[in-house]
This record gives sequence, structure tokens and C-alpha cells, in this order.
Amino acid sequence: MFNIQEELKKLPDSPGVYIMKNSEGNIIYIGKAKILKNRVRQYFQNSSNHSLKVRRMVENIASFEYIITANEVEALILENNLIKKNTPKYNILLKDDKTYPYIKVTLGERFPRVMVTRQHLKGKDRYFGPYTSGMSVKEITDLIKQIWSIRTCSKNLSGELNLRPCLNYHIGRCKAPCCGMISEEEYMQDISEVLSFLEGKTSEIKKSLQSKMENASERLDYEKAAEYRDIINSLTILEQKQVIETDVSAERDVIGFARREGNAIMQVYFIRGGKISGREHFVINDCEELENNELMTDFIEQFYSGTAYVPKEIILQCEVTDSELLTSWLSEVKGQTVRLLVPVKGERKRLADLARNNAMLTLDKFGAEILKEHRKTLGALEDIKEALGIDTPLTRIESYDISNLGGYENVASMVVFEDGAPKKSDYRKFKIKGFVGQDDYESMREVIYRRFKRYLDEESGENEKTSFNKLPDMIFVDGGKGQISAVQSSLDKLNIHVRVCGMVKDDNHRTDRLLYNGEEKPLDRFSEGFKLLTRIQDEVHRFAIEYHKKLRGKNRLKSILDDIPGIGPKRRLALMHYFKDIEAIKAA
Repeated sequence: MFNIQEELKKLPDSPGVYIMKNSEGNIIYIGKAKILKNRVRQYFQNSSNHSLKVRRMVENIASFEYIITANEVEALILENNLIKKNTPKYNILLKDDKTYPYIKVTLGERFPRVMVTRQHLKGKDRYFGPYTSGMSVKEITDLIKQIWSIRTCSKNLSGELNLRPCLNYHIGRCKAPCCGMISEEEYMQDISEVLSFLEGKTSEIKKSLQSKMENASERLDYEKAAEYRDIINSLTILEQKQVIETDVSAERDVIGFARREGNAIMQVYFIRGGKISGREHFVINDCEELENNELMTDFIEQFYSGTAYVPKEIILQCEVTDSELLTSWLSEVKGQTVRLLVPVKGERKRLADLARNNAMLTLDKFGAEILKEHRKTLGALEDIKEALGIDTPLTRIESYDISNLGGYENVASMVVFEDGAPKKSDYRKFKIKGFVGQDDYESMREVIYRRFKRYLDEESGENEKTSFNKLPDMIFVDGGKGQISAVQSSLDKLNIHVRVCGMVKDDNHRTDRLLYNGEEKPLDRFSEGFKLLTRIQDEVHRFAIEYHKKLRGKNRLKSILDDIPGIGPKRRLALMHYFKDIEAIKAA
């Protein structure tokens, strides 16, 4: 039996991370502390001073663990990693885990290239961005190719330049440095102009293009003149899409937010080279108990632990807690000093207001949709939890279904819903291998065993980690006691503990109740939880049927043509290519 008061006495005077758990052993909150003894004890003292959210959390704490770290920065990093892995109920969770494209100039190689990447690595190469719009990146890189004809191939040009020019050279899209058609000095001059262009210094480039256009016109080469004119127009349009800043060397992120009805919109502007290269907004739900500075702190910690790039300066709408710690951590991530600023006047204040005002506009525009989506997903999960009588997270749900035709081509499907929405990248298909014939229970045993054996193999390091490395909070199966028993037997064999729930159908073949822990739980047909379960059931069934049809189609084609003497794989492909379908082959 875990005695909280006794364990509180054992807490060390060290920095670290504390992990709060409920009576079922599930993690419900993860936090960091400069001194673990002081921070953790605060939760169990003076409850009247705590916010409602903290009081609710403390009521559910049955035990806690802690991990000692060398310093506060290590504690912050560990806290972020554990939050992302465990998604505790009472932590702010940033759902939009995005990566952004950068334009990279490979200055670390001879005859540099211009390319798009989502990784920002240290070295000689120059990076520009991040850009939130893939179309913006394409516009910029297309212009660079059009104006300077920079090479796009990955050939190693560190040795002698005696390669044959490729098609790009012949169509005027590359100056063929691979075979000495342009000197290294001339090529690097082009790269210098590209860098100036990416830094926003376009006026000199436009003057040069204007001069070339006029010269071409004087030579009566109107086609070339029109080409230069179009490039100048494209540059002008690109400039108009960006907001000019007074400081052309500015490298900043600007963060503002707006709040309403327990939800918040965080707006981030990315400023690079004195211009806004993009902006992004993030939705944070169930944050009504957080003060503004706590909300800003939690957002910064999660956003910059996942983003590829930290700028030199971050402008904030309001102060943060642990400002010194955040600054130290961000500076460590970047490798140079990072400043957190809350401006009160001037250009920076205008930018902070811009981010806040746009957050308000986004909330006004999408607020109703955000709340509707929240009810449809996270709200639906709360309905299901209430119906089942549980108070632990249902962040990740996996559902399985079997499909066959009289025992022919036994297959199974696995669909995944995270935070009440389908996560199609984690869907998986299985072909039953252990037996021939129709046995849905045995098929389910095999599929569950294979799926969770893969989890154990990846955890032990035998296999490379994939989405199988994640354990669901609950498994939903289409059926009752028989299906649940089949799933549970495989889980028990692997010594894996995951809750299993059956979706029981009525006479109209629609789920109207759940079977959990041996008890039937009725569902309100008009609730969002019922609608979500219907979507899960329809999706797992659809996915299984599609896979089964695909296999049936392949095998039918194979059996018909393979029964004809003298037709092998190549002839079969040739016949299908020429006649298009089986009926045409039969007619021939």
C-alpha cells in the first residue's frame, strides 16, 4: 500500500521530474521541480489555495514517482519527453505536432544546391524559414531555378568536372557545372545573389532583371524580354505577400493568444530576414484553470521541444513563469543566446499585438467549429468514459475486425483513433496465417498476439520502432464475450495489460451497448459517444472489407489465367496490358 505522507518525507532536495498516478496506476500528471521535496509537498498542503483543476487532480492521486536530474534544464527536457509519450490527463497537450519546410543552400559542398528540407542541422549550410506554406516554398524555389539555373542533381562534384551534361542543361535549367560549362567563381556569384534574394534583398535583383529585359527588347528578342518581365512580376507579387520589417536581419518568433470558454488559440509568427515567412495557429483545449503566464510557459516548452528551429528572439504577449529556466534551455537548444521579450512599446509591441489580434480573429472565425470538433472527439470520449464508469485517459483506441468469405482469404483490420479522431497512418492490415478455414475467434487471437508481440519486440530492441511501439488505452472489438475472451487470452499470454471492450449490436446490426468487465453498459443513441463508436465500427469494418476484396480480386485473376497451359507471369501481364480485362481475353 502506497502511503503518500510517508513517501513525501523521503523526497530529495534535488531537481527532477515527478509523476502522479491514479488508483489504476495510470499517469495523470507530470511536472518538473527545482527542488522535488518542496514542489511535490505543495500539492498536498493548503488545498484552498489551489485552482479547481489542481484540486481535482490531487483527489485522484494514489501514488507518485520521481526521477532526479542533474539540473533544472535536464528536468525540463525529461518532462517534455514524458508528457509526449504518456499524454497525461491534467497536462496541457499540444496536438499539432508539426514540422515546417526550410529552404537549404548547401554551402558545405562545391557548387552548392538549393533544396527543400524539414531538418535544420548544424554546419556550413544556410537555412531560410520556416515556411508554413508548401506553396510559398515552391514559388520561391521555382523562381530561383528560373533566374539562376542552379543545379538540382546530387552528383559529387568534388573531383574532376568531366561528366556529361544532363537534360536540364539542354533545356536551359542548369549551367552544367558538372562538365565545366561555368567556372566556380561565376557559379558562386550566382549563389551569392540567391542568398541575397532569400534574405529579402530583391531591389538589386529586380534592377538587374530590368536591365536584361530592356537589352533583350533592344535586340528584338521579345520572347526573352517577356520572360524577364514575368520574373520581375513574380518577384513583386512575392514581396507583396510579406510584411517588411525595419530590421532586415531580424530573426524572431512572435507568440500571442486568445481565450474563450476554456479553449485557447495560440498564434505564432515566424520572422526571418526581417520578413514574415509564415504563421501558424494551435488549438489548446481545457485550459480554463491556467493563468495566462502558465499557458504561455506550457506552450513554449512543448512547441520548442518539437520544432526544428529556435530563433534568436522570441516576442511574447505576456510574461512566463520560470523565465530564466526557459531562456537557459532555449539557448542550450540553439547553441547561442536566446532572448524572451515582453515588449511594452515600439516595433516589437506592434508585432505582439498583431499576433494577439490575429489569434482573436482566428478564434472568432473558427471558434464554433473548434467547439463542435471538440464535442465530436474529446467530448465523445468523455461520454464513453462516463458510460463505462472509468476516469482514465482514452487517448489512443485500437479496434479490430475479421473479414472472410466462408473461410476464404481470412484477413483482419486494425484501425486507430487518437483523441477521438482517426489516425490513418497507424492503420494496419493482417492476413491470417495460422490456419485455414473460418474461425473468427482464432483469427482474433492470432491478430492480437502478432500485434502485441511486435510491440514487445520493438520495446526490447529486437525490431526497429514503429507505430506498433504504442500501447492503446483500450481495445474495442466488434462482438461480445467470445471476441473479448479471444483478445484477452492473447494479451494474457504476452503479459500485456490493456483494457478490452466489446461493441454489442442490436437486431438492426447497430451497436447499442458496450460489454466491459463482464457488464453490459447501455449507450445514449443521441450522444456524441455513440456516434464516435459508430464511426469506429464502420471504419474498422470498411478497412477489413476493402482488404478482403483486394485479395479476392488478385487471386481470381491469377487462378483464371494460370489455368491456361503455356501462360506464365510475363504473358499474363502482356495479355492484361493489351486486353485490359478478363472478359476481353475470354472473347479473344
